[in-house]
Order: sequence, then structure tokens, then C-alpha cells
Amino acid sequence: MLVTPLKGVVITEKEEKVVFEGEVVEAFRSGMYRVALDNGHEALAYTAGRMRRHRIRILLGDRIKLELSPYVLTRGRIVYRHRTAER
Repeated sequence: MLVTPLKGVVITEKEEKVVFEGEVVEAFRSGMYRVALDNGHEALAYTAGRMRRHRIRILLGDRIKLELSPYVLTRGRIVYRHRTAER
């Protein structure tokens, strides 16, 4: 939390994201993916802009790292695709 010199005005920092790992179960046409998380829940996710810029493809069955907001735990952003040995 930051306090500015303006009579007690408080500026809060950004909320921290919650990071989970999971597996892609379903791919939708609009670039969205249904991900089965390791804790048994499911989330709807989209690829992060950096992954789009570097043209990283995500296929069914890929292991991914997902960032979720602490407020909405059913929608998130895919930030990393784990490498697999057979590719």
C-alpha cells in the first residue's frame, strides 16, 4: 500500500494473481480453452498476449500454467505451456 503526500490518499497496488497448473480439455474457436485444473476444478482460459505474439500453439492435452484473478476463479489467462518429451 502506498501513501501519497496528498492528505491521506491511499493508492493500493495491483492484486496478485493466483497461479494454477492444469491440462487443456477443450479448445473453442475464439481462442478460448477449457482447462481442467489439478485441484479438480475447471476454468475457461485465453492465451496471454505474449504467447500470441510469439505464436505459441496450445493443443488438447497440453499441460499449462494459468493465472486466475482472486475474485473470479473460473476465468483465467494461460501464461505458459509446459514442454513435453515426445514433441
